[in-house]
Amino acid sequence: MPEPIKLDDFMDWIAERSPEQTEFHQTVHEVVQSVLPCVNDNPDYLRARILYRLVEPDRIVSFRVAWADDRNDVQVNRGYRVQFCNAIGPYKGGLRFHSSVTESILKFLGFEQIFKNALTGLPMGGAKGGSDFDPRGRSSGEIMRFCQSFMTELYRHIGPDVDVPAGDIGVGEAEIGYLFGQYKRITGHFNGTLTGKGLEFGGSCMRPEATGYGAVYFLEDMLHSRDDAIEGRSVVVSGAGNVATHAAEKILHRGGKVLTLSDSGGFLHDEDGLTEEKIAWVRKHKARHGASLADYVGEFGGEWHEDKKPWGVDCDVALPCATQDELGQEDAKRLANNGCIAVVEGANRPLTIDAFQVVKDADVLFGPGKAANAGGVAMSGLEMSQNSARLSRSAEDLRTALRQIMRDIHNTCAEHGEGKQGVDYAKGANVAGFRKVADALLAFGVV
Repeated sequence: MPEPIKLDDFMDWIAERSPEQTEFHQTVHEVVQSVLPCVNDNPDYLRARILYRLVEPDRIVSFRVAWADDRNDVQVNRGYRVQFCNAIGPYKGGLRFHSSVTESILKFLGFEQIFKNALTGLPMGGAKGGSDFDPRGRSSGEIMRFCQSFMTELYRHIGPDVDVPAGDIGVGEAEIGYLFGQYKRITGHFNGTLTGKGLEFGGSCMRPEATGYGAVYFLEDMLHSRDDAIEGRSVVVSGAGNVATHAAEKILHRGGKVLTLSDSGGFLHDEDGLTEEKIAWVRKHKARHGASLADYVGEFGGEWHEDKKPWGVDCDVALPCATQDELGQEDAKRLANNGCIAVVEGANRPLTIDAFQVVKDADVLFGPGKAANAGGVAMSGLEMSQNSARLSRSAEDLRTALRQIMRDIHNTCAEHGEGKQGVDYAKGANVAGFRKVADALLAFGVV
């Protein structure tokens, strides 16, 4: 029997190989502490050094992106693609355009993506990419020129059977259009190399809704497992983009009351609750780069809280849907003390490690992002299959498919996370995703 792996020794190895990559270290620690028992109980995993292989990306591509702004001044950004693991399918993961993008953040997101994609049941590997370019405040012409320059380098590393990027923060349907247009122009190929495309050129119904709807479906199944429901519950949501607004919309469909949305400037608190009309206004308003959610108050009333987060508002459920590490330890304590019964991650790891521990200790239901927000990549996987078959599916058909995928993810996490104290969904997601990918790596031999 090979020597078992010790968590501290493994994390020291990670820190030595990837120094100063805090975000990556945190997500590896969270996953490894969950899966280590099943690794140490499996001699094949130990002999093949599966864990050591899995935390090392297959490759990291870094490149210069030079482009001209509206004044014809040359700007220089850095682009990345982290192709982490293609053991169960082509690399799949979003592109993020934001000033905070670093290699560490993309490695953290790409590592999470491995397990998220595995949980969907679809043949997709894990990857992530992006740039430190920030589209906020930029004209459409500047965004187009940046996207074209970005794709001029990226195109050589992607393809429908190799790596299929999608959108993420700062990369919506317009950016995907510019990126795909340049890809098609360079290669001469019209294929499913990008997902999140417009319906006019190979996109899928339900893609904008999928992540937000999927998070609420996961919440619904968690509550049903305890003979509870969303109906009548008050919900605090952060963010004001696709994920947040569609999560808010689906909460309304299930009879819940949404009290907040937020952006980088603060949060909006509407005690009367958001309606579909109000959510539609937010979606249209925030589509303008740089528009502030504070303008909501002049339109519908409510209170605007400058430079604050919504986690102090009394609620039954919290849905953080903005960005990573947005909900800290003190925020989690406020939620628990105010009687919050469930926290579901609509964004990628919005809870810090300390916040997660508070939620866990308080016996608050917790839906981890790699499971709860997998609806977006699941719909991207369905878009890939539609592109390959040169077919399209109806919104109702895809909504039904999404609902079933999220129910299957919930049940898989519950099965692998069952313990004496109830279901640990975070552990269940990690173990289920890991086992699927690890077994595929074993089947391939040492590659």
